[in-house]
Amino acid sequence: MAGISLTKVEETAPALVDLYKSAGVSLTKHGLSGQRAAVYLVVDYSGSMKPYYKDGSVQALADRVLGLSAHLDDDGTVPVVFFSTDVDAVTDIALDNHDGRIERIVAGLGHMGNTSYHLAMDAVIDHYLDSGSKEPALVVFQTDGGPINKLAAERYVCKAARLPLFWQFIGFGDPASKQFEFLRRLDELAVPQKRAVDNAGFFHVGSEPRKMTDGELYDRLVAEFPQWLAAARAQGVLP
Repeated sequence: MAGISLTKVEETAPALVDLYKSAGVSLTKHGLSGQRAAVYLVVDYSGSMKPYYKDGSVQALADRVLGLSAHLDDDGTVPVVFFSTDVDAVTDIALDNHDGRIERIVAGLGHMGNTSYHLAMDAVIDHYLDSGSKEPALVVFQTDGGPINKLAAERYVCKAARLPLFWQFIGFGDPASKQFEFLRRLDELAVPQKRAVDNAGFFHVGSEPRKMTDGELYDRLVAEFPQWLAAARAQGVLP
C-alpha cells in the first residue's frame, strides 16, 4: 500500500487528519488510489505575495499539499522551493513539524523580489534528479503573477516534458487578472510540436485561497495527473 497510514497521520499530525481523508477521496475519485509519486511544493516569495503569507494562505496550502503527499509518498516530507527574483530557499515541510513551518522559514529569508519561474523549476529538477527517485513527481507550483522571463519559463516547461515531472500551477489573486494569461497559454502549449507530452496544468483559487474547499482543491490538484501519467508512459517518459 502506498503512502502513510491514517494511524500514522493521527499520531504525528492530528491537525491534518481531515485534509488527509479529503485528499484520499479525491485520489480515489480520479483513479489514483495506491499511486506512488514524489510531491513538491513551489511557492512565490515575490513582494505582491506578502498578504498571502500574512493571512496564512501559504501555510494553509502547504498543509493541504502535505495531506495529499501522505497518500502518494511514504516519508512524510514535502520538499519546498521558495522563489522570487532568485531561488530564496530549498527546504521542506514534514508531518511532524508543519505547524507554523512557513512562518519560520520566511523569517529567515531576505527581500521579496520578482518572479523567476525558470529558476524555481531548475531547483525542482535538480532536487528530483539528485534524489534518485524512480517515481513520478507532482509539482504544485503556486504564484500570484506571470514570470519576469516568459521565454525561459516556456523553455523549461518544454524541456521538462521529457522528465517524469508534472507541473500543476496554481494562481492566487483575481482570476480576471492579465497576470495569468501566460499560465493559461502555458497550459495549452502544443503537443508534440513544442513538448513531448502535456506536462502542465493551471487553475486559480481566487483572492481568498483558503475559501476554496479542501475537496475542490484536491480535485483540481490531481485532475490532470492521471492523463499525464498515461501519456508519459506512452511516450517512454515513465516506464
